[in-house]
Parts: sequence; C-alpha cells; structure tokens
Amino acid sequence: MKYIFVTGGVMSGLGKGITAASMGRILKNRGYQVTAIKIDPYLNIDAGTMNPAQHGEVFVLNDGGEVDLDLGNYERFLDIELTRSHNITTGKIYRSVIEKERRGDFLGSTVQIIPHITDEIKSCITRTAEAFENNGHKAEVCLVEVGGTVGDIESMPFLEAVRQMRGEFPQHDTSLVHVTLVPADTMGDLKTKPTQHSVKALRELGLRPDMIVCRSDRVLPVHSRKKISEFCDVPLNAVISAADAPDIYQVPMELEKEGAANVILDLLGLEKRGVDTEWYRTVTAEYTSRVTIGLITKYGVEDVYLSIKEALKHAGRALSTEVQIRWLDAETYSAEDLSEVDGVLIPGGFGMRGIPGKIRAIQYAREHQIPFLGICLGFQMAVVEYARDVLGYQDAISEEFGPGTHVIAILPEQEEVINLGGTMRLGGYPIEVAPETMALDLYGSGEITERHRHRYEVNPDYIGALETAGLVFSGKNGNRMEILELPGHPFFFATQFHPEFRSRPTRPSPPYLGFVNACRENKNRRNQR
Repeated sequence: MKYIFVTGGVMSGLGKGITAASMGRILKNRGYQVTAIKIDPYLNIDAGTMNPAQHGEVFVLNDGGEVDLDLGNYERFLDIELTRSHNITTGKIYRSVIEKERRGDFLGSTVQIIPHITDEIKSCITRTAEAFENNGHKAEVCLVEVGGTVGDIESMPFLEAVRQMRGEFPQHDTSLVHVTLVPADTMGDLKTKPTQHSVKALRELGLRPDMIVCRSDRVLPVHSRKKISEFCDVPLNAVISAADAPDIYQVPMELEKEGAANVILDLLGLEKRGVDTEWYRTVTAEYTSRVTIGLITKYGVEDVYLSIKEALKHAGRALSTEVQIRWLDAETYSAEDLSEVDGVLIPGGFGMRGIPGKIRAIQYAREHQIPFLGICLGFQMAVVEYARDVLGYQDAISEEFGPGTHVIAILPEQEEVINLGGTMRLGGYPIEVAPETMALDLYGSGEITERHRHRYEVNPDYIGALETAGLVFSGKNGNRMEILELPGHPFFFATQFHPEFRSRPTRPSPPYLGFVNACRENKNRRNQR
C-alpha cells in the first residue's frame, strides 16, 4: 500500500478534495486501484448532525455513513464505493481511545496524544486502506486528505500521525502534497509569500512537502514557480500550477498538462503505464443543447445541493445537454419564475420553513405539465400536494410539521428515537420496481438499490386512496413507498431515496437522466409553439 497525504495551507476551501480526487483519477486512468480517506478535525462523530448551511451537504454512503461532501467527490471521480471508516474525525478517534481506556486496554498507562491518539489515527488509516476492495481488487494507493489548514490546532494530532507514518514507511511508500493559494495583489501580480509561509509552518511540524499544488485564477508563470521551488526546497517540476478550471472533472486533465502525473508516479516508485482516455473524452464532450432547471431551495448555499448539481451535470453530459440551474428561494419565487424554466426539482431538506413554496411549485409543475423531479422531502411533499389538491384533504401535511391529516407519518422504528445522530433510515436499501412503469423504463431492472436519509414515510393508511386517485407508487421496499409517478404527465417522478449519491460522470443516475431528457423535450415543444 502506498499513501498520498494531502494537506492545505493559506486558507480553507481551496479544493484539497478535488485535487486529491484528481490525483486518484490520474492513477486510476493508468490502471492502478485507488481508495481515499478524508480526515475531518472536528469533534463531531460524523457529519450527520451538522448544519448544512455551514458545512455543506451531508453525503450518505451505501453502509449508511453520514460523511463529509468530499467523500462524494472521491466516489464520483474514482467510481468506487466507500464506507463510514473512510471518514475519520477527531470525535471518532477520541471516542475509540476513551473506550479502550475504560476497558483497561492500556494497562494503567497515562493516556496521551502521543502515542495513544496518534497510534489510533495511524491504525485507522492503515486498517481502512488495507481492507478496501473494489470489484474484488485491493487498493494499491490510498489518498489521505487532512482537512483544515496547516496551523489549525485541531489538526495537529493528525499531522503528527502523518509525520510518524512518513518516518515509519519506506521512502517510496508515502508522499506529501501541499495545496496552497497564490493570490493576486491589487496590481494583478501573483504573490508567492503566503505559500512560503504555509510551507514554513508545515516544516516546523516536521513535514516536508514532495509536491506543492498552487491554486490561482490563472496559470502560474515560470518565475513564480521558480521562486516557490527555491524558497520551499521542492523541485521545480513538483511545483504544479492549478488554475481555475471550467469544470471540476477537467482538473485531472489540467494536472496532467502540468506534469503532475510523472511526479506522482516517480514519488511513489510506480510504473508509468499507458493512459485510458475515456474519462477525458467524457468530460470534454461538446454540448448541443441547453436546459434550465428551477431548483427550489431553502438553505441558500449551493454546496448543500452539491450531489444534485453533479447528478444533473452527469445526465446533461450523457445527453449532450448543458444544464443551467436557476436557484429559486422557496419563500420568494414567483409563478413567472416557474414559467421560465424547463423543469422543476424539489430537493431534500428538514424543517417547516419553505414548505408552502415547495408545495406550490409541485402543484404548478403538475398542472402545467412541466417536468418535475422530487427527492426525499420533494417526494413527501408531492404526496402532500396530491392529497390536498386532488383528494381534497385541505389539511394534508407531514407529521414532521404539526397537526393535520398526516399523509406522511414518522417511521415506526423512529418513534422512540431520542438521539439524532446516526439514527435515521440511512444507506442502501433494495427496491422492487413495478412492471410497465416509468421507473422500470428508467432503471431497466425490476430490483434496484439506492441510498436513503429520512425519518418519515408515506402513511400506509392513505396509500389506497392516493392510488385510487391516480398516483402510482412504482417502487417499494416491502410496505414502504419509494417511487411515485403520475401517468399522463410528461415527467412527474419522485423518490424517497437520494439517487444523486450514486451518480457518476460515466454512469448518470437514471431518474436524473430521465428528468433532463424530459426537460429537453419540454423546451423543444415550447419552442415549436
């Protein structure tokens, strides 16, 4: 097993995750088996209880792990399935060490950061990397992204563990990549000083980068790269310019152009194999059409809907259709806004705020024959809207939001739940798809598996009435409704699960593929009027 450690400097949000994922893609294109680990220095056990408006999307893995959104990037770039073990947090590490101390595992030793915490970190990294399999193949390279910025007090134990692993492993078994910002001053000149100070802080911790990836708004000129090389004691060819790219999936190709591939292979002592270019052909294909999707939001932060954005992009690529998202606030959008889009998407979420607006958007899409895709909460609100406006239950609502006719009810196993973290219906569940339905046409299979994150379901007491009134539940898990659709409508489709979590650039999610195609057809119909 070989390890690539990725750290960040100067400021957060530079794209360490995209950089790490891109290096993994470069190796994967050369036939190497790659896995990835994300280290988050916060004290939370996982990302499940964190405010998405502050931290971004909570990504759900097949095993039910609620993790950092960067693991979604790893799954999409590398086309692999990770587990909750691939997201290491300070909370997980300290909980494990304290549990061992309570059992007496340390035989009376004074439990300290070094060696007990650092040993636990190293053990988690190596155990997770070595246990990973993809289609029966063990990983050969493990990417380890250390969250936060060098200098943060929270990340110190993790950086110390990395330092120890660098000393314990053979030279070609580890490499350290440092991602920094090269900002421009008021005159437009790129400044290398922040990078120099960042590397200085890293070296004070006993870590010397093998490669420096420099983020900037343009390609780094040679004289700037030379300055960084000289001041940071890194070979010139290992100072890599990472300018802004038009699409994150093109970042591996941009790093290839900068010579990063050969540097990585040399650092790890790996054979320089031929390159499979299918990925590059897929992500650079030209668009021949364009659609606009109205995404009804309540959080106002695009990263909350990251996987949805990417799933729409994947579907668009497959259909040579550029997908433009119009972000519509659930509390302030107008009917005119809806009339101008080619399709309406209602994403997941929690809480009552914005619910009336979501329901109105669903009604508009249903009555005006506009393609509609509902995800999780969007699925539940589609049931509420149908119960109100077709069945006539004016007070129809979800039990989550207070009194009324609860066409959406809490899952029975959730009724006694007290703790919020990790207690929802999470992860992959099998779903039976009904014959002669849109769902079967989209998936092409009578049994599928998709990922979930919810506490509420369609109330069984109202399923019969909804079906009699024309709503079709075309996907089920036992007695739980998973997919709904409306015959006679161009595309009225909603899922209790989150199909975006399994979407890949080379394997778009079927519901998103069907939705984007319906939006394209809707636009063509409107243009022909």
